[in-house]
Amino acid sequence: SKFAVSGLNCYRNENCNENYTTDFIYQLYSEEGKGVFDCRKNVLGHMQQGGAPSPFDRNFGTKISAKAMQWISKKLKETYRKGKVFANTDDSVCLLGMRRRNLVFQPVAELKTETDFVHRIPKEQWWLKLRPLMKILAKYKTSYDVSDSGQLEHVAMHSQKEAETGA
Repeated sequence: SKFAVSGLNCYRNENCNENYTTDFIYQLYSEEGKGVFDCRKNVLGHMQQGGAPSPFDRNFGTKISAKAMQWISKKLKETYRKGKVFANTDDSVCLLGMRRRNLVFQPVAELKTETDFVHRIPKEQWWLKLRPLMKILAKYKTSYDVSDSGQLEHVAMHSQKEAETGA
């Protein structure tokens, strides 16, 4: 097959059957999923930003794509029963990303506890712990207290305002 379905994701390559266009697959899922799930289409080439990709970008993209497709294939085989796919466990929906120099599939259910949904960022930014070092290297005039909490100021202020207003 030249396209694969993961949860509600469909990946299609440009050499797929000419009748199974991106628009056709989108319309098919939209019609069949009424009341059960919604459907969006996204052509990855349209999402590219930042100019021409470097050789590292291309290599990394190939590695991460291959790892994602292996994971999807493994999950489909594990959950396929009597002509249906039962993707109803927490590890059925995962995000592939870097964790300590490793590519890791992390269940979205676990990410919920680590995410600031209001600001659409992680609750803890690992790089904020480097702020004292950055200030030293920039010859910034300040006290170099290494007990910098790594908290985002706007998040702390936002939470404080919510507490004051009772929101």
